[in-house]
Amino acid sequence: MHNIFSKDWEYIPVHQTPHPYHSFAIDDVLQEKVTKDGVPKLRAWVHHPYVILGLHDARLPYLKDGLKYLDDSGFDYIVRNSGGLGVVLDEGVLNVSLVISKEDSPMIDDGYDMMLEMVRCALPESDIEAYEIVHSYCPGSYDLSIGGQKFAGISQRRIKGGAAVQIYLCVSGSGSERASIMRDFYHYAKKDSETKFSYPDIHPSDMASLNTLLNKTWTVEDVLEKMMNVIQGDITMLTDFSEDEQERYEKSLKNMKKRNASIRGGIDEDLTL
Repeated sequence: MHNIFSKDWEYIPVHQTPHPYHSFAIDDVLQEKVTKDGVPKLRAWVHHPYVILGLHDARLPYLKDGLKYLDDSGFDYIVRNSGGLGVVLDEGVLNVSLVISKEDSPMIDDGYDMMLEMVRCALPESDIEAYEIVHSYCPGSYDLSIGGQKFAGISQRRIKGGAAVQIYLCVSGSGSERASIMRDFYHYAKKDSETKFSYPDIHPSDMASLNTLLNKTWTVEDVLEKMMNVIQGDITMLTDFSEDEQERYEKSLKNMKKRNASIRGGIDEDLTL
């Protein structure tokens, strides 16, 4: 097991990031914080019902039609501050960020492998493979699957001396229904247009939740507890930022609102963050 799991960690619980803007802003601040103090951080987040779009999605030729489809389907949406493609978040999807020093993860694949190891240790009864599930939404080389069906995907963002390794993990509900949402979003947002970027051809049957794959009735809290139990060191709650860190956090929140103003119109004007 990676020696980082024997270290002491700081934990940021779900309730500290109630809105997706909080989640994407705080990981940047935490990377700056870990650059200074070297203490790894674990953050859990659950947002529902949301579709989190990547920068490539924001360039779709008929984006407005796709967003109308999401709205009509009962999903809110934002564009995150990093690349990649869209994912569906709801009450059955657990998101976990491992925010670590680049000294603990000098190469990009080190961070991916660390998260993969954590999930495998948390779910020892599962035969988890890591390779690209081409016909999933947001496909990548560190898609996690069981029997060829994807239940999780790992991404990474690196700032200064830190790295935020993020996983979205479908615990309960229907993975195929979530995939159908993204398939239909691309149908409306891309139509038959030729695009420079290659958007995924999504097959809903290629995605499933952990509960479906393992015949379990787990909640996101159950799986989070299993993941946190992989850490052998002490875990303490991180509840406060320094004045400089708080200012950086608030600036990042404003940047998230500004980034999304063009697709969300005036929806966020009265949103208090």
